[in-house]
Order: sequence, then C-alpha cells, then structure tokens
Amino acid sequence: MSTPHEAQESERDGAQVSTGTMRESDQGESAAIPELVIISGMSGAGRSTAAKCLEDLGWFVVDNIPPELIPPMVELGARSQGNVAKIAVVVDVRGRRFFDNLKESLATLDAQNVKRRIVFLESSDEALVRRFESVRRPHPLQGDGRIVDGIAAERDLLRELRGDTDLVIDTSSLNVHELRAKMDAQFAGEEVPELRATVMSFGFKYGLPVDADMVIDCRFIPNPHWVPELRPFTGLNEEVSDYVFNQSGSKEFLDGYAELLRIVAEGYRREGKRYVTIAVGCTGGKHRSVAMSEKLARRLVSEGVETVTVHRDMGRE
Repeated sequence: MSTPHEAQESERDGAQVSTGTMRESDQGESAAIPELVIISGMSGAGRSTAAKCLEDLGWFVVDNIPPELIPPMVELGARSQGNVAKIAVVVDVRGRRFFDNLKESLATLDAQNVKRRIVFLESSDEALVRRFESVRRPHPLQGDGRIVDGIAAERDLLRELRGDTDLVIDTSSLNVHELRAKMDAQFAGEEVPELRATVMSFGFKYGLPVDADMVIDCRFIPNPHWVPELRPFTGLNEEVSDYVFNQSGSKEFLDGYAELLRIVAEGYRREGKRYVTIAVGCTGGKHRSVAMSEKLARRLVSEGVETVTVHRDMGRE
C-alpha cells in the first residue's frame, strides 16, 4: 500500500514574492482578496500530497514559502483581477529560520480580513519512521541524531501551530488515495459550509484518534459483544442499535451530548471554526460507538451541520 510521504520530496528553493500591503485598486474599489489555505504539519505526513490535491482543484499552490512572504503573495493575488482567487502555501521546517515569523504573518492576514484556514498533516511516530526508512532519507531536523530525534524536535516546533489549526488530518493509516479523498471532501465543493463535522467511531483498545476535537466514551453501556446473537453484527445493524438504545441512560446520554454539540456548534460558528472531529469510543469500535455515532450524526444534520460519519475500527476484529 502506498503511503502519503513527502520524505521523497526534493528540497526546493524558497519562493520569491515582492513585498507590499493590501491596498485599493486603481479604480478606487477594494481588490478581491483571495481565499488562503496554509498547509503545514509533520515531515512525511503528506503535505505535498495535500498541496497537489489543491493544485488539481484549481488552487494556486506555492511550496516552502517563507512565512513573511505570505501577506505580499495574497496582495499580488488580490491585484490579479480575479485570476488568482484561491492560494495554498506550504509552510514547514525546511524553512525553519523563517518559521518564527509565521505568527506575525497570520496577525497581518487577520488584520487584512483575509479568509484563511490552516490544514495540519499529522502522523504517528511509528508511521513517520517507517516512511523515512523506506526511502532511506534523513529527517530534516535529525542532524547527527536518529530519525526519532528529528521527529521529536519537529513536534516541539509545530506544537503551537497545531493548536491554532482549523483542520487536522491524521495520515498514519492512510494511503495517497485516501488522503486525496479527504482533501477532496473538504475542498472540492464550490461553497464552503458554515461548519463541517466528522463523527468518528473508534475502539479504545486501538488508541485514541489523534485528530479528535472531542472524545465521547460509550463504555458505560452494556456491551452487545456479550450477547451471542448480536456479537457477529455491528452498530449499523438495527437489532444492535435497538439493544444499545434500550439500555438505561443511553437515550439520555445521546440527548445530552446532542445538546452540548448544539451549543459547541454555535460557538464554533461565531469563532469562524469550520471543522470539528467528534470521536465516539467503545472498547472495540464495533457495536456501541458505531450505533451512537450514527444517531449523533443524524442529530447534527438536523441542526444544519454538514456531517460525515467514519467508523475507524469497525471490521478490525
């Protein structure tokens, strides 16, 4: 299975863009400010694949740009008379001497009312080590140390940026095609929804999803696994779902979380947050979390939230 690694990428020179500030056009009308996506994340996690996907969708993409050149690039797009309406830039540790300037550049963009999003590509240490070893290349930050040392240093550098990210994509178990499908799902539509949610069922025994914004624990509900006639089925089966929601507290639990998510969704909209991942877990990710995820997703849809349901661990047993 192919993996979305960019450890195979050759390093490019930093892009050169003339400096300037956002200003009005010669006709005295405000220039149309392009939409901006900043792609960052761990080396080897798939930044180049994500950038290529946006390029295929018609975005103007620049790789390895110094952060202080992002605002003037957006200005140039605004002066292009609509020819550059969507810009995507890749910012990463290859330009590490410029990385400290990213916060200042983001503040400048916000002051100029630039519509921007940050996409962060994440992956587990094990997956990243495997990808770097498969192409026999060093991590850009490992120096004289090991690959894991470079990964740890990069995580430390990117920690603050990850906290400000609009969309986190964990590529640990994704191949190139699956990553492209995720990018297409987020960016292929002509109109950006107010809020898009991913409701993901999972099994705690397989680990927490690293890209979860909220984690819901369903393990208090009696497990259908111990009912012989239900064990072979999943939470998508009507009999399993009925069993789950006939247990004491299950419906109240669903109602309570649905109300909580309604409040959270309103807050996300006010803050301009467009993406949220809600992870719903049980022991194995097969029965209870699947049934709860399906019901919760329907509640979100009824509240006007565009929702995708993913069952991460269903079928692993």
